[in-house]
Amino acid sequence: MNRIFIIGYMGAGKTTVGKALAKELNIEFYDLDWYIEARMRKTVKQIFDEQGEEGFRRIENNMLHEVGEFENVIVSCGGGTPCFFDNMDFMNRQGETVYLKATPEVLYGHLKMGKTVRPLLLNKTPEEVQVFIKEQLQKREAFYTKAKHTLDVNLMDNYDKIKISVAKVKELLGL
Repeated sequence: MNRIFIIGYMGAGKTTVGKALAKELNIEFYDLDWYIEARMRKTVKQIFDEQGEEGFRRIENNMLHEVGEFENVIVSCGGGTPCFFDNMDFMNRQGETVYLKATPEVLYGHLKMGKTVRPLLLNKTPEEVQVFIKEQLQKREAFYTKAKHTLDVNLMDNYDKIKISVAKVKELLGL
């Protein structure tokens, strides 16, 4: 095994599944956003504020190519990562790609419960967030479905179901 990239919309559980899978396989886990923050010594929000989305996406692309060279790792990517530059093709060349797929309603529920600051959702009402998720998901689906594997995570709402999702990813990857 070399590299596993976990993709999907924000709130799909990429970090949760990635960390649990890495622990079970006893390999390194990288959350691409955390990696960017550590390397840039700034939060994703600060980078967005200073350089806009385009500047952030350039940095994200560079950092993806960096971690995409690491051996025996699981990388949880930001929701937009697959949609820019050659990122999706790069990930498919470098290793296995798993799309964690969920409905807009489930994603909204996860994001509502989450504590992470999401720059793309700032200053939006709950109704605006729901519309935004639906619109973005429609645009991004074409990129997400290029993943080698897809796992429906609509029911991943507690620890036991997370373990089941991890088991399903392992099964998809033949691990």
